[in-house]
Amino acid sequence: MINEMYLHLGNDTVIRMDEIVGIFDIENASLSKYTKYFLGQSTKRDEVFNVSYEMPKSFIVCQSHGKATVYISQISPQTLLKRAKK
Repeated sequence: MINEMYLHLGNDTVIRMDEIVGIFDIENASLSKYTKYFLGQSTKRDEVFNVSYEMPKSFIVCQSHGKATVYISQISPQTLLKRAKK
């Protein structure tokens, strides 16, 4: 039996840990022109899901079956990393 681990991103959104490519601070990472481009292209391809109506603090990049998905969350990257380590 495989024991799958999940991470809660907020507002009833849960993702599999093995699909996470990275967890990023949205404020710091969005200063980069490459990150802005990546997020813009992901939005155009309908790969971005905002899991909160609050001020975003992080974005989580996931990949499953060759398809990328970006989640925008109100939870800080530090808190998400703490949850992931449990």
